[in-house]
Amino acid sequence: MQRFVEDYQKRRLTERVDIMTAINILRSQGYDREDLIEEITKVFYVDLDAYNEVVMAA
Repeated sequence: MQRFVEDYQKRRLTERVDIMTAINILRSQGYDREDLIEEITKVFYVDLDAYNEVVMAA
């Protein structure tokens, strides 16, 4: 899915619950685990340490 988001429009994802919600939405849209980081960073600024912890725990 093509998303065009300007950098100033991006929301910051720092809370693990918000990151998990974004991951669940992307997975429900059919994105594979390998594609998640690419897609999530197109739309959000993501705390990568928190992202990695969430993905490893899942």
